Amino acid sequence: MSRFDKLVPEFVRSLAPYKPGKPIRQAERESGVRCIKMASNENPFGPSPKALEAIRAAAAEVHLYPDMDTVELRTRLAERHHLQPDQVVLADGSTALLDLLGRVLLAPGRNAITSERSFIVYPIATRAAGGKLLTVPMKDDGFDLDAVAAAINPDTRLVFIANPNNPTGTLLPASAVDRFLERVPEHVLVVLDEAYCDFGAHFARTRGLDYSHSLDYVRQGRNVVVLRTFSKAHGLAGLRLGYGFGPPELLQYLACVRTAFSVSAIAEAAGLAALEDEAHIRKTVENNAAQAPWLTQQLDQMGFRTIPTFANFIYFDVGEDAVGVAKRMQANGVIVRPLAAWGAPTAIRVTVGTAEQNRAFLAALQKSTARAAVG
Repeated sequence: MSRFDKLVPEFVRSLAPYKPGKPIRQAERESGVRCIKMASNENPFGPSPKALEAIRAAAAEVHLYPDMDTVELRTRLAERHHLQPDQVVLADGSTALLDLLGRVLLAPGRNAITSERSFIVYPIATRAAGGKLLTVPMKDDGFDLDAVAAAINPDTRLVFIANPNNPTGTLLPASAVDRFLERVPEHVLVVLDEAYCDFGAHFARTRGLDYSHSLDYVRQGRNVVVLRTFSKAHGLAGLRLGYGFGPPELLQYLACVRTAFSVSAIAEAAGLAALEDEAHIRKTVENNAAQAPWLTQQLDQMGFRTIPTFANFIYFDVGEDAVGVAKRMQANGVIVRPLAAWGAPTAIRVTVGTAEQNRAFLAALQKSTARAAVG
C-alpha cells in the first residue's frame, strides 16, 4: 500500500490511465522493423502545408505567452458556423473539453450516461470528477437512444453521444437525435461528440442521410455542447487542439477551470491556417470515401465481420484474441488497435489510410491470421 492511498480519493485511485495507440518509434524498437501506424485514426496525409508554414512562423514567438482566450480562432470558428464567439470554447484537444465538462457538472452522487463500446475517455472524464458512469447496451453496433433516455434519472447531469461512434464507426441520423432531445429533461446536458464530423457528413450525404442538426441546437440555446477537433481531418493531432460549441453561460464555467494557456500559440496559428486549406481537407475526405468501402470489401472477402463505417476507421472482428493478432501485425510492420479495453476482445479498429498503406495492412493481416489472400 502506498503512503498516498489515504490522501488520494478512492475514485481517483480506481482510475486506469488512458492508453493511446502505440507510438511508431516504440513499435519499431519492440519489433525491429519499420512500421506504419494505423491505430489512432490520424490523417494519413499529415497536416496542411499552410498549417506547417504557420507553425514555422509562430515558432519565432514561443518566448511569449499565447492568447489565453484564443480570440482570433474563436472568432473565425464562430463566423464559419454562424455563431457568436461566446458560444465557442477551445482547449488542448476535445478530450480536455470532456474533462472540463466532467469537472464542472459532475461530483460524487451524480452520473453520466453513454453507450457500451463508445469513446474510452468518457469513463475517465466521469470518474475523475467523482461521478458514476452508466452504460447502456448497443443496438445494431450503435447507440440505442431509447435505452439512453430510459437510463436518465434525477442524478444524471451528462449524456455522451459520439456521432460517428468511436470505435464502431456507426452514425445516428439527425432525426433520431432530434427525437431523443425531446425526451431529455432540463437538468441534463447532452454532449454531441463529433470528432469525425467531416467524414460522417460526407458519408451521410452520399448515402442519402441527414447527418447532424447539432449547430441548430446550439443556436436555439438548448442544453447541448458540440465537440469537434483539429486532430482528424485537419491532421493536427500532435498539437492538441479541440473546440466546442454551447451555451455561453456554461462555457464560462469551463473557462474558469481550464488550465491557463492550455492552447499554445503554435496550435492556434496552425488551426487558423488549417481551416483555410479546404483543398487539404477535401483530399483527406475523398481519399477516405474511396478507400473505406474498398478496404471493407477486402476484409469481408477475407471472412471478417465488419461494420460499415461513417468515419475514417473500420471496426472488424477477427474471431480470436485481438491483442495477439495486433502483436503479430506489429511484427509485420503495421500498428492497429485491439479493442479489449472496449469490451470487444476479438475486435480490431484500423485507420483508413492511403491506398498503399491499406494494401500493406491487408498483407500484414493475412500473414498474421492465415486468412485467404485478398483478390
